[in-house]
Amino acid sequence: MPTLVKIPYADIRGYTPLELLFLHRRKAHALVEAARGTFGDTSRAASTLLMPFGDRASRRWLEKAHNPYLMEISCIAEALGISGVYILNLCFEWGCTSGVWRTADGPVLRRVLDWPFPSLGENIVVAHQKGPAGDFYNVTWPGFSGVLQASAPGRFAAAINQAPMRRRGIGFVGDWAVGRMTVRRTLALPPSHLLRRVFETAEDFTAAKEMLCHVPVAVPAIFILSGVHRDEACVIERTEDAFAPREANELPVCATNHFESHLNHRGHGWRARPIDSRGRLACAQHLGAAADFSWFRPPIANINTRLAMVANAAKGMLTVIGTAGEQPVTEAFHMPADG
Repeated sequence: MPTLVKIPYADIRGYTPLELLFLHRRKAHALVEAARGTFGDTSRAASTLLMPFGDRASRRWLEKAHNPYLMEISCIAEALGISGVYILNLCFEWGCTSGVWRTADGPVLRRVLDWPFPSLGENIVVAHQKGPAGDFYNVTWPGFSGVLQASAPGRFAAAINQAPMRRRGIGFVGDWAVGRMTVRRTLALPPSHLLRRVFETAEDFTAAKEMLCHVPVAVPAIFILSGVHRDEACVIERTEDAFAPREANELPVCATNHFESHLNHRGHGWRARPIDSRGRLACAQHLGAAADFSWFRPPIANINTRLAMVANAAKGMLTVIGTAGEQPVTEAFHMPADG
């Protein structure tokens, strides 16, 4: 049986993710190299040609948008000295299953991240960060500037799911290409940068929800948000300039990679992201509120799964495992620590 690695904890309060890179440079190199070889020798050869081009295009867009984290990403790219940093920081191609369950101890957020890039599970780091509104624990990777999932004890926990792809009537590849060209025309924040700003500046669930609903985003996204009180639980479905919150009732409020709200009927409709978005949602909605990972099983766990997380901001509890598909590749990270 493979040895399970420990998920490192890094206190970078008062610093930036650049310091996280300096602490775990080998992990960052491993991640970029693994991303290059996601689909074997073919993708490795293609990435050698395309990643420098993608980096230049991504940097130009960040400059045009006056992105607040551009300098940080530039420093990370310079420190690593390899191509791929800009484009991977703006990569939106992942799937997820997330939701909030009401419990006697407060709302509990569960999150599963699906991403085809290998080695993500083995290279997770929990970064202890701080903004004007307080501390938060960012479940992240060295070299990544945004926030995909995190918990701020006493305030809230949140995660991002990728939204469905907007249909334009020109097939999958055409829809994807036009969607990426549309991003180049916006000056809004990428969803992961908005979520980082929320953790840095929002003092409570209400403030976080307000920002996640109303601040424009560069691409559609689905935010999952839990607070510290029983009624503080919602899913926020977003397009670039519209929002549709789904509030929790006695049942958990869950999301995968398709819209459940009126946004699904906008335009020509939307294409759900793999794998089996609706099947994963149906499964999640019928799960109990167990605090362990007994719920982590197919179809929620699948070949692309890289991370599973449980967070309770009311209790300051965070548990994380890194995975390669359905199999754990790390020991469970617990906060507060066991013992």
